[in-house]
Amino acid sequence: MLLKETELKKLANKVRIHVLKMVFSAQSGHIGGAFSSTEMLVSLYFHEMNFNPKKPDWSERDHFILSKGHACAAQYACMALAGYFSENELMTFRKLNSRLQGHPAAHDLPGIEASNGPLGFGLSIANGIALGKRLDKINSFTFVLMGDGELQEGMIWEAAMNSSQHKLNKLIAFVDWNNLQIDGKVSEIKEVSPISKKFEAFGWNALECNGHDFNELISAIQKAKQSKEKPTVIVCKTIKGKDVSFMENQCDWHGVAPNQEQFDKALNELIIKGESLGK
Repeated sequence: MLLKETELKKLANKVRIHVLKMVFSAQSGHIGGAFSSTEMLVSLYFHEMNFNPKKPDWSERDHFILSKGHACAAQYACMALAGYFSENELMTFRKLNSRLQGHPAAHDLPGIEASNGPLGFGLSIANGIALGKRLDKINSFTFVLMGDGELQEGMIWEAAMNSSQHKLNKLIAFVDWNNLQIDGKVSEIKEVSPISKKFEAFGWNALECNGHDFNELISAIQKAKQSKEKPTVIVCKTIKGKDVSFMENQCDWHGVAPNQEQFDKALNELIIKGESLGK
C-alpha cells in the first residue's frame, strides 16, 4: 500500500483519535508512547510493508514485532484501518474477552506476530524470524520497534550482537527516541545515548531521522532496505504524547487514561488537527 504524504498524515491523525478513544473507554492504556510511535507504524502499514490482512499467515509477508508492547493501541488502530478487523472492534480494547489485549497477544489476533509484555524481547524474536526466513529462502523483511527506555535491557544488546553476527540485512529496527519513560527522563534514569554509535559498535548500520516526518521515515526505511551485509537501526527522534498540547513531553502520560475533561480537550485538538489536513 503506497499512500502519499498527505494521506499518511490523515491516517496518523485517525490513529491518534482511535488510541485516545480506546484508552479513555477502557480507562487503561498507554497514550504517550503510542502517540510517539504513530508515524513509524503508519509508514510501515501504509507504505512499506508487504502483507495481506485477508491472509495474515501468508508466508511471503513482511513481519512486524512491537517490542514496546504497551504501545499496542496504535498498532491495533493501524491494523483496523488496514483491514485486519473492523474499526468497531477497537472499542473492545482491554475489555474482558477482547482480542485486543493490553499487550499484543498472538494467539488471539491474526496479524500479531508475537506476544509481548515484558520489555526487551522483541529484537530476539525478530532475529529468529529473520533467520528462519533466510533458511526458508523467503526474501521479505522483518521490522521491530523498540523504545529508548527499553534499550536499558541487557537482552537487547545480546540480540544486537546476534543480528550483526548473522548479517541479518533483512532486519530493520526502529527506536522510538522520545527520551521519556514511566519514571522520568531516560537520560536521568539510565542514559542510553549515543544510540546510533552503540549500534554501529555492535556491527549495525545506523540512521537517524525525525520520527514524525513521513518523508524522512520513508527515506530511511528505503535506504535500510538496500543493506547487503548488516542489519539497520533507524533511531527516530519523537515527542511523547505527540499532537496533544498538554500531553507532549510529559512522562505522566506514559500509562494514564484521561478523565472526561482531558479527553474532550485532547479529542478537540486532534479533530482540529485533522481538519487542517483537509478532507
